[in-house]
Amino acid sequence: MRRENAPRSGWYPDPESRTALRWWDGLDWTEARRAPPSDAELRSFEGQAEFEASHRYVPPSQDVIAAASAAASRAGRPESQQMIDDVRRAARGEVDRAAEIFARQARAMQSNVGPLISEYTNRLVKWIRIAVIVAILLLVAYFVFQVVAQASLFEWIGDRIDNITDKQGAAAPMVSVLTGGS
Repeated sequence: MRRENAPRSGWYPDPESRTALRWWDGLDWTEARRAPPSDAELRSFEGQAEFEASHRYVPPSQDVIAAASAAASRAGRPESQQMIDDVRRAARGEVDRAAEIFARQARAMQSNVGPLISEYTNRLVKWIRIAVIVAILLLVAYFVFQVVAQASLFEWIGDRIDNITDKQGAAAPMVSVLTGGS
């Protein structure tokens, strides 16, 4: 079989097993296999084929081309130039209309984005202020705690030193009594 006579690539019944489909790449069978399509797939494929057949481009026949050429030559140069100018004006009008619609939408988007930016910026500034206030309060609480803790610590150390000196002061007369000193 010549290449131009070969079927186009696609899924075909497997020649080795009639219960499966096998991929034909246009030149030879591949190892790709799949189950045959279900009834729903077949109906869908048939519907798609009908759609494609009804919407397929059919080139104009030679008669239509000849008639169009004859009409164009009969129209003459001034009329065709007039048609070209009309098409250009219509195209320019559509471009201008599209540009106006785009500009209107851009202005609307700009007016919508501005308040969003300020709204979220205000929220961010608000949260930053709250965080700074909380940080300052925590710092003040830390310093107050340090002062109180240090005062308590120094007071405790002072009490311990007093207790030690009191014990040594009370122990000194007793030592002299025991040793017989005066």
